[in-house]
Amino acid sequence: MPDLPIRQIAYFVPDIREAARAHAQAFGSGPYYVADNIPLKRALYRGTEGHLDHSSAYGQWGEVMIEFCQQNNPGPSAFHDLYPEGSGRTGLHHVALFVDDVAMAAEAWRTQGHAIALDATMTDGFRYVFVDTVEKYGHMLELYEPLPALTGFYELVRASAGDMSEGVLRTITFG
Repeated sequence: MPDLPIRQIAYFVPDIREAARAHAQAFGSGPYYVADNIPLKRALYRGTEGHLDHSSAYGQWGEVMIEFCQQNNPGPSAFHDLYPEGSGRTGLHHVALFVDDVAMAAEAWRTQGHAIALDATMTDGFRYVFVDTVEKYGHMLELYEPLPALTGFYELVRASAGDMSEGVLRTITFG
């Protein structure tokens, strides 16, 4: 992998709340910030315009952010590429990296033979890309730029680590 630190480890699960509670209990991670139905302005799945409705829970575990993802709508997606719809399978889906330029980084991976599984833009303009590196690493890579809104969110999650005074789960909205 490139000489970039892993910023986040993400798991695909059927229920983000249940997964976050279980991880917090087993490993002391969290609290988890839960974002339901993350709004996307655009979702290109393997180059084709599509629809992706997903929710995520984000918490800190030591030095790394943990994300639990669930897909709320049926159909093909970068999530279902690894964990087919209806299979009941769950597990590691991607690790996230900060890159200086998402478009340039995605193109560099593509020219190395890795497909872009998802190119998504949230309603606030934030763009992220899933690169299909499953054959090489066993999971996908998520690429995004360390913009102030993102780094601020990472800092919020890190700063609240271990503070369960408001419970394990906290609601957050994006977009």
